[in-house]
Amino acid sequence: MATEQHPISLPPYPQMIMAAIEASNNNANGCNKTAIAKHIETTQSILPPSHSTLLNYHLNQMKQSGQIVMVKNNYMKPDPHAPPKRGRGRPPKPKPKPKPKPQGDSSHVAIPAPSVSPPRTRGRPPKVNDSSSEAKSKVSPSVSGRPRGRPPKKAKTESEKVKEATSQPSNGERRGRGRPPKVKPVVMVPVA
Repeated sequence: MATEQHPISLPPYPQMIMAAIEASNNNANGCNKTAIAKHIETTQSILPPSHSTLLNYHLNQMKQSGQIVMVKNNYMKPDPHAPPKRGRGRPPKPKPKPKPKPQGDSSHVAIPAPSVSPPRTRGRPPKVNDSSSEAKSKVSPSVSGRPRGRPPKKAKTESEKVKEATSQPSNGERRGRGRPPKVKPVVMVPVA
């Protein structure tokens, strides 16, 4: 008791879509997707259950191939006099055409091509350790006469070393870092 399904004979979707756009040609703005779907439903009595999916698929295919143009959610035929639509992004640089070699006299001397340096890498170029660059880097001091940056530590003399040794507590305890805690004075209360 299986029911035989007869294949649905429909014209191809691009053909039906173009017919719908041509039928609504009285509107200069083209026609939207619902108008195309209504026109196809009125002209074709039997449609497949996946009609809306097929319609969307074929509309997108035709739009990408350039058969139809979408302007403000309306589909229309492309203007034959309009310039071709450029793709997204920056266009590629034109490639230089090779110069034709002179034919005939084979007695000319071949000139070697200039050496081409490798393409530059990204980022800051590495420093070159060169004696001439060291001489350039030692520029005159700033306006104040002092060199830039933090001055170097001075070496301690013998007398400073002796003073430091005597100033440290004899019990071997070192002072902690930072400000020492505030010592609270002890208040003596007289006993009566």
